[in-house]
Amino acid sequence: MLFSSISFLYYFLPVTIVVYFISKNKYKNLILLLASLFFYFYGEPGYTLLMIISAFSGYIHGVLIDKYRETKYSKVFLVSSLVISLGILIVFKYGNFIISNINYISSTNIKLLKLALPIGISFYTFQILSYVVDVYRNEAKVCKSFIDFATYVCLFPQLIAGPIVRYTTIQEELNNRVYSFEKFAYGVNRFIIGLSKKVIIANNLGMLVDVINSNTGKNILSYWIVAIVFPLQIYYDFSGYSDMAIGLGRMFGFHFLENFNYPYISKSITEFWRRWHISLSSFFRDYVYIQLGGNRVSKNRWIFNIFAVWCLTGLWHGDSWNFVLWGLYFAVLLVIEKLLLKDIIEKLPSFLQHIYAKFFIIISFVIFNNENIKDMFSSLYNMFNFRGLPLYNEFSAYYLKSYAVILVISIIGATPVLKNIIVKVSNRSAGEKFISTINPIFNIILLIIVTSYLIDGSFNPFLYFRF
Repeated sequence: MLFSSISFLYYFLPVTIVVYFISKNKYKNLILLLASLFFYFYGEPGYTLLMIISAFSGYIHGVLIDKYRETKYSKVFLVSSLVISLGILIVFKYGNFIISNINYISSTNIKLLKLALPIGISFYTFQILSYVVDVYRNEAKVCKSFIDFATYVCLFPQLIAGPIVRYTTIQEELNNRVYSFEKFAYGVNRFIIGLSKKVIIANNLGMLVDVINSNTGKNILSYWIVAIVFPLQIYYDFSGYSDMAIGLGRMFGFHFLENFNYPYISKSITEFWRRWHISLSSFFRDYVYIQLGGNRVSKNRWIFNIFAVWCLTGLWHGDSWNFVLWGLYFAVLLVIEKLLLKDIIEKLPSFLQHIYAKFFIIISFVIFNNENIKDMFSSLYNMFNFRGLPLYNEFSAYYLKSYAVILVISIIGATPVLKNIIVKVSNRSAGEKFISTINPIFNIILLIIVTSYLIDGSFNPFLYFRF
């Protein structure tokens, strides 16, 4: 079930909210768990049991780690949990990738696994991993109720596309949530904003990317349109989902951490990864990078740590060599920035810093957006193939003009300009009243527009569902 669907907006969500708030507090987690299991079963019936088994494994291992904390068995149970959780993830997500590469290297013919990728497996697996590691480190209290733990793992607002929510972030709220009209209203507002980002902006940008890709008359402009528009599309798609997840969490009394912070205003690649998919980058920082020694090691070991982390980051996104290359691409840039370019970049004028960062971010998403390495190199080459391709044709120019309004909106919306204007207006006495009055009206208008799109539109899942 998609957040951006009529069935979710006007059936599942209202019913869940009503049942949740009329229930006694001691039943609220059970209600959320049952709703989350139904939500997942609706879209992925074959793998609902797998998610429950994964959650139960994490729960049991957490209890055992805590029970045998002062003995050597604590580490044994930690390793056991990691092997089971990562084993499930590797089999279902990377099994065919591994087999295909073995077949290619050894000229064997091992049959591929007939397994589909379970939706959200990368997200809920990482949540389970963070929990058992934090319990082992004594940084999180062990959860003694399976209902509570399963609610944490399966919670539908962030189940299938994040953000990756750590147990320590919401452990107190699992049994002690505070509700208010203001918090619920904030959640509704945040959800509608995210929904609008997805349906109105991301989907339209996706249509532009698809129509340009479908044109056989390639030209340099067409390659650059896709190279620039796709990063905007995936930003509004993924950050829109994160906004919806945060908003839904707030409606039910949870406070999820932010996952995006205007990444396209970054002045360096290092800054970009402090602003993009924050829950993933912080996960790899805390559970892999620091454990390898972080930056408190020799230069060569530090370089190894960076490449190891970013190879894993690339693989997390998918079972394809282009994702590995995407991760290694960022590893190279981060190492070069740290060792060679940091002082040079800081001395550049601000606009040149932005140009530098945006150029390499755009190139990264060309790598990300192609299904194989051959197509990736072809796209990169043709972006600069001034001798072999025409600069533009009528087709690409026409669609660029046709989507000009949505492109301008998406570029402005990817910066904090509108947010800063609203804050400045709200700081004035009359402005705060104006914002509080106009905001619900604006949300209703957005919801009407979104609904009209959903009624007339086609199935359009979130891009990050495949991860």
